Amino acid sequence: MGRVGSGDLKLNDAAVMLELSYRQTKRLWRRYRQVGSKGLKHGNAGRASNRSKPQKLRRRVLHLIGKKYSGSEDERFGPTLAAEHLAAEDGIVLDHETLRLWMLQEGLWSRQRKRKKHCQRRERKSHFGELVQLDGSFHDWLENRGPRGCLMDMVDDATNHALARMGKEETIWAAAGVLRAWIEKYGVPQTLYTDWKNVYKRKATPAEQLRGEVPLTQFGRMCQRLNIRIMGASSPQAKGRVERIHGVHQDRLIKKLRRKKIASYEAANEYLENEYLPEHNRRFARKATKAANYHGRKPTARELRAIFRLETERRISNDWVIRHEGRYLQLQPAGQRRYGPTQSKALVCEWEDGVMEVYYRGQRITYQELAAPLPRKCEVDDRTKPSAPLSCFFKPRKPSQDHPWRQDYRKPTWSKKVEMPLQMVASVEGSL
Repeated sequence: MGRVGSGDLKLNDAAVMLELSYRQTKRLWRRYRQVGSKGLKHGNAGRASNRSKPQKLRRRVLHLIGKKYSGSEDERFGPTLAAEHLAAEDGIVLDHETLRLWMLQEGLWSRQRKRKKHCQRRERKSHFGELVQLDGSFHDWLENRGPRGCLMDMVDDATNHALARMGKEETIWAAAGVLRAWIEKYGVPQTLYTDWKNVYKRKATPAEQLRGEVPLTQFGRMCQRLNIRIMGASSPQAKGRVERIHGVHQDRLIKKLRRKKIASYEAANEYLENEYLPEHNRRFARKATKAANYHGRKPTARELRAIFRLETERRISNDWVIRHEGRYLQLQPAGQRRYGPTQSKALVCEWEDGVMEVYYRGQRITYQELAAPLPRKCEVDDRTKPSAPLSCFFKPRKPSQDHPWRQDYRKPTWSKKVEMPLQMVASVEGSL
């Protein structure tokens, strides 16, 4: 504007340099001539915004946050979660970004996240049920109110729909339980994305490599019967969607469980199913790129029970007895069988509720559990020495030096003078 006033620059050229319209530049030139350079400053600079919240509301909100939603770095609520609870419990509707600025100014929140190494992201799948990520998260979910546990998470790659179950460990039954819950709710997914734990996948043994067999775990066999493909991730970043879901649950779920005072796995799973997961999916789920649903049909309860079980083959002895996990089971085949099985095997099926069944050649066979045999021991005869049982590998007794076994065969049989009876002598003399 000074150059325009001195005649060094035209107003049209000043508008181009300021990247403003000609009319706006004329307004600035008029204000500059009337007030000077101070007139170019905005009139609201340094004043409170016309859209700012009242100070009374701000003090009340910060007081509630400091009282109910604050604490250590692991306990305090973030701005987004605090804004949700303020609206639900206290009736104060406030944008989370406004709350973030207030908390930063009062020292109730700090930026803890740091930039990590950039990794190229994999594109999401296009269909719901095309790829589902599965993983377990070990954490102190119940804090000091209950035992530590593992949260089994499943999240759809295309829509972010999540399902979770809490248990003690990341076992076969834990993985099978959360997969069965997913199937009963949505259907059978096409592919599972897991890590390389022995629960999901394992490497082939040398014998399996020679035979060309694909190694299967118990969980892998269940998925194979459901036509579900299992993919193993080479790094946590490869299945980053479920890893990020772990972080969300470790922040939000722990605090919500604390407010509900939940102290057991059963109560936590009930809360997850009825309240937390519906709200979580309603808030974080998104629409798939394509509308087609790639989930398969939902199997019946009878079919699911025949799939979600442990199956183990055991060799049958000639007396129709099999040994399974230290137990001796006497099989009772139907009908009269003349001979015992030769190199035959029985299939032992176990369910999570403890039920066990035995199948032979596709047919269920009854059995009776036998008492375990006593360990092999050799006992000394009570008439000679009533001592404790001795091991079978005791040292045999050594014969004496004058024992007949130690005599030379070339020596005469009668080594000592033997007196014959008179009757024998008379009979010998008569014969001569």
